[in-house]
Amino acid sequence: MNAKFFTQTVLMAVAPTIVNAQEVTDTIAVQELNEVVVQAPKVIRKTDMDVYYPSKNAVENSSNGMQLLTNLMIPSLTVTDALGSIQAAGQTVQVRINGRVATVDEVKALLPETVKRVEWMDNPGVRYNGASYVLNFIVTNPTLGGSIQTEGRQALNAAWGDYFADAKFNSGRSQIEIGSKFKLTNKVKSYRDYKETFTYTDGSSLTRTETPLGGNIDNTFGKLWGAYSYIKPDTTIFYVQASAAPTFSNDWRANGRLSLSDGGNDILLTDTHGDKGVTPKFSAYLEQHFDKRQTIVIDLNASLYNGKSYSDYVEQMPGATSSLTDIHTMIKDRNQAYAIEADYIRNWRNSRFTSGASYTANRNRSKYENLGGEIFHQRQDKVYLFAEYFQRINKVSLTAGLGAQYTEFMFKETNQGNHSWNLRPQATIAYTLNQNHRFRLDFQSWQSTPTLAETNAVPQQMDGFQWRIGNPDLKTSTSYMLTLRYNFSLPKVEGTFGVRAFTSPDAITPYLYWDDNRLITSYENSKGLQNLTFFLSPQVDIIPNWMMASGHIQYRVERMRGTGYKLYNHNWSGNVTVVLTHWGFELAGQYVRAQHDLWGEKISWGENLSIIQLAYNWKNWQFGAGVIMPFGKYDQGFKMLSKWNTNEQHQRLDMRMPYVSVSYNIQWGRQKRGANKLINADASTEKSTAGGR
Repeated sequence: MNAKFFTQTVLMAVAPTIVNAQEVTDTIAVQELNEVVVQAPKVIRKTDMDVYYPSKNAVENSSNGMQLLTNLMIPSLTVTDALGSIQAAGQTVQVRINGRVATVDEVKALLPETVKRVEWMDNPGVRYNGASYVLNFIVTNPTLGGSIQTEGRQALNAAWGDYFADAKFNSGRSQIEIGSKFKLTNKVKSYRDYKETFTYTDGSSLTRTETPLGGNIDNTFGKLWGAYSYIKPDTTIFYVQASAAPTFSNDWRANGRLSLSDGGNDILLTDTHGDKGVTPKFSAYLEQHFDKRQTIVIDLNASLYNGKSYSDYVEQMPGATSSLTDIHTMIKDRNQAYAIEADYIRNWRNSRFTSGASYTANRNRSKYENLGGEIFHQRQDKVYLFAEYFQRINKVSLTAGLGAQYTEFMFKETNQGNHSWNLRPQATIAYTLNQNHRFRLDFQSWQSTPTLAETNAVPQQMDGFQWRIGNPDLKTSTSYMLTLRYNFSLPKVEGTFGVRAFTSPDAITPYLYWDDNRLITSYENSKGLQNLTFFLSPQVDIIPNWMMASGHIQYRVERMRGTGYKLYNHNWSGNVTVVLTHWGFELAGQYVRAQHDLWGEKISWGENLSIIQLAYNWKNWQFGAGVIMPFGKYDQGFKMLSKWNTNEQHQRLDMRMPYVSVSYNIQWGRQKRGANKLINADASTEKSTAGGR
């Protein structure tokens, strides 16, 4: 590599702009970059993404976008259609449609026949503003027609199910879309296993063991949306969308009996917490193409949240009418968020330049009913500016970018707050050995801003002697990640092997301390988290056009340091999906072993899941039946390793649910794709968190 090569890859300077602003993408280019690609049977590997093309068999056995994504069998991706989730290595995946940030519901509303390709990015650049993974659906651009999609899924032994409908109507260059979703979880049986040991400053200790006496979970919500788009291909795109998402009931209740190590009488407890409210949103988007392959995009978003968060914790002696402890917390929020983002994209034959700026404002108002109706206000402003340059020379491709971020938050009542400037460098270098082998080295960095719950200094009582108090002096933290990947394509097998190093030297984490007889949970900029991860993500064509398998397995070792502690953690995690299709039938099985994450003095893990489903496609119909958790035991929980409070909690659900599903899709004319939105200014409102153990 000569001096001229490095000169061509020098990054443009940057100035301030905002954190939670959504990412920018380059799919806007009318003509794709002329890159060296590795051709595999189902995937083309580019420098910044893997491109998957749906096979005829995958399309024919799918009735919506989520099912098509399952049938693509992208390694490392965990697609759970029954639960409406898309994850990778235990982390959230940002989904997009033609570059526009979208939701899982919008992915489900895609017609499989209109999906031209799917772009998978496991190393998003600075234009994606901290996203871990990006999945972008590129759909075709038919002219006229319409479609109606419906789907219903209902458990046979519990009040659990989800229902979905979406309609698109096209006229010339315009499209109108309306859709709705309803998710039902009503009093699903649950319980928790819990044991904790408190150690006092004088060295004495008390152990409390909770024997579960039952409980239940409610999680019922809906969504209604409408959108209008005007598309003049390769010239202008205008897009507006309005939606409302009510949470009818999000409630978790546990009953138990506490046994004390000091010989005291057993105590009955009830622990309940949850939230409910509604979030209306509005977005407007304009994209304009110019000559010389230049594009300008502008996005505006606004959202409101009007709702409440609550918790109740009651301890009493068996048979008693009065309570030993009775804690009630009720927080009513009326929060607002506004965001605007503008970006410029310029493409050449072997290079690309992208730059952008965004601003986000959050205005939060919280009323504490349990404190006599006292009101607190928080203001948060974020600015983010970035520039990124891509250059290809023969078998080597290089991407370099730099972002600058300014964050400020302030509590009106106490005049406490903080502000900071942070730089976000990022770079990728890729070398293509031949059509079957490629190496890629990625460096990423991003910032994490303190949340409303972490900075709110209002004391909240969680049980008889545990309290939570936020820290308004927290500073924005920075994380860095270096990843080396080897992509391979062999007969019937392809995938990725890699190693990833991560550090967050000033991570925002909880810490515990005693204040007289109260055990306080607060937050600090810790001494940092470091981890090292080895991973393998293969896709195996077991029986061509009949049976495929894909999966992801990883091993992680990590260290966390904070006030008064140094902790270590290591574990295996992963997932596997197997799909068998023939004669219109599709049999799919999935198993997920959750990743165990060390953060502060807590190790937490998500859902260990298993799902089996059989579906049959007939004309415009699909009929399915399946079982969630046919084997294994549902487990989600955490364990605390603090010297002041050592505990372990397992949340159990009655998740062995057989279910049936029916979907019906009808199309007429030629469908017009949704607006090719390339960026999305994030205007997500925050919610308060009521106390709870």
